[in-house]
Amino acid sequence: MKRFCPAMELWLLLLLTCAALALVSFMSVDLPVAASCWKISRFLHPLDKPLGAPVLLSIEAAIAVVLILARLVRGHLSLLAETVALGCLASICAYSINSHILKPLFGVPNPTAVMHGARHALHLWKGSAQSSFPSGHMVLAGALAGVFMRLYRASIWPLSGLLTVAAVLLVVGDWHFISDIIAGSFFGVSAGVLVGHGWAMHKHLLAASD
Repeated sequence: MKRFCPAMELWLLLLLTCAALALVSFMSVDLPVAASCWKISRFLHPLDKPLGAPVLLSIEAAIAVVLILARLVRGHLSLLAETVALGCLASICAYSINSHILKPLFGVPNPTAVMHGARHALHLWKGSAQSSFPSGHMVLAGALAGVFMRLYRASIWPLSGLLTVAAVLLVVGDWHFISDIIAGSFFGVSAGVLVGHGWAMHKHLLAASD
């Protein structure tokens, strides 16, 4: 029987691990942590608008458009500029998939709704873009980070640290449950790494054909 490639085997192992962690968190950790953060979360809520998804998506779209136009005018971009543009596009696409497919599929109410009486449970195909699982912000950040992690291996640990800080803030601010963070991070980083790998293979094939 033919085995998967090592990278695919590693990804499947990480998928199973993250799924198990998300399930354990969903069943026993999400609600106690959200309840303990509820009183202090109001101090972070002024960040709702400046760090909201519409603002972040607009910034990424603007950066991507400027870099694409620069590529058309100049005929080339540096590897860093290519990575930034690719990361922004991967982030926007992953966020859209999460908001319009995954969140409606799982239909998990967000912490605010749960703290006001909604049931913390799956409501399959009854969700919306405002649902909680997976975390859109972690998908957004994870996809951008994933592209850099694939194309700049030295960035793995610094970006992992930044993603961890973002995850903690999202939980402490009661914007998301821990299970949302786990799922959003895994989906986002996976999407970014996949896009980065595809781009690396594309560049390798171009170089080989010259």
